Amino acid sequence: MNDRQAPRVVRAPRGPALSCRSWLTEAAFRMIQNNLDPEVAENPSELVVYGGIGKAARNWECFDAILETLKRLGDDESLLVQSGKPVAVFKTHPDAPRVLIANSNLVPKWATWEHFNELDRAGLMMFGQMTAGSWIYIG
Repeated sequence: MNDRQAPRVVRAPRGPALSCRSWLTEAAFRMIQNNLDPEVAENPSELVVYGGIGKAARNWECFDAILETLKRLGDDESLLVQSGKPVAVFKTHPDAPRVLIANSNLVPKWATWEHFNELDRAGLMMFGQMTAGSWIYIG
């Protein structure tokens, strides 16, 4: 978290009102926020859902960008998230996944904790655990 920011409390919207353009996208929008709810997350101010380092997004800027992108994502578009950062929106089709997530992927030559931690410190990678980074941890 940026030292200049006050701690944030994240709670997923509840009820029948949509924040996004469809329920398919609303599901992802609510899931990422539910992962960081103080009743669910281990250390929500640092975006850590569980396991000490399992994050829902790379940083708060990326978290906000993910939410804003989901709000305007069309029914024929898919959001690509790479290690907790939204990197692209592709034209797809209504039956395609709304969100595609790839976390912590390193080619074998560089797949060491030392290299991962170096990339993490540089803000280029995050560890998503199994369900934290895919926004489906239920606590």
